[in-house]
Amino acid sequence: MKRNMLSVLILALLIINIVLTGVMMFSVVNTNKKTAELVNNVASVLNLELGEADQQAAVSVADLVIYNISQMTIFMKSTDGADHYVNFNISFMMNSKDKDYDKYGSTIAEKENLLKSIVNDVVGSYTVDEFKADFDGVKAEILQSVQTRFDSKFIYEVAISEEKYQ
Repeated sequence: MKRNMLSVLILALLIINIVLTGVMMFSVVNTNKKTAELVNNVASVLNLELGEADQQAAVSVADLVIYNISQMTIFMKSTDGADHYVNFNISFMMNSKDKDYDKYGSTIAEKENLLKSIVNDVVGSYTVDEFKADFDGVKAEILQSVQTRFDSKFIYEVAISEEKYQ
């Protein structure tokens, strides 16, 4: 009789263990799914797509085409009532192997005024202090605006040089 009671007790504990393990697995899986979804949302908000960095690194020097615009002078947003401007050279790095390069890149000189307008809009929305403090952010915003305007990523990097502030 004691062996039968012991067997029933072991069977009951085994069933309870299986039920609790199942409950724990479902709660962990749901939490893991929610965590993965949160990470994906944060990554998409920050525009950190896996592969964009690989795409930029994969452009070889032989496939690189640079379009330079020299001596752009842009009036900046003012907080003190005085006129402030920045003068700089800007270069657009293009991937000649991109599918849209033949459509846009080969005629980029004809679209120089469009590029200047985009740069002027982005840089003009900053004060001199904001521009200096978030220089990389300004370049990223220019790149994003250009890529959005052309609906293509054939321009994959923007470089600003010889900036002078007044």
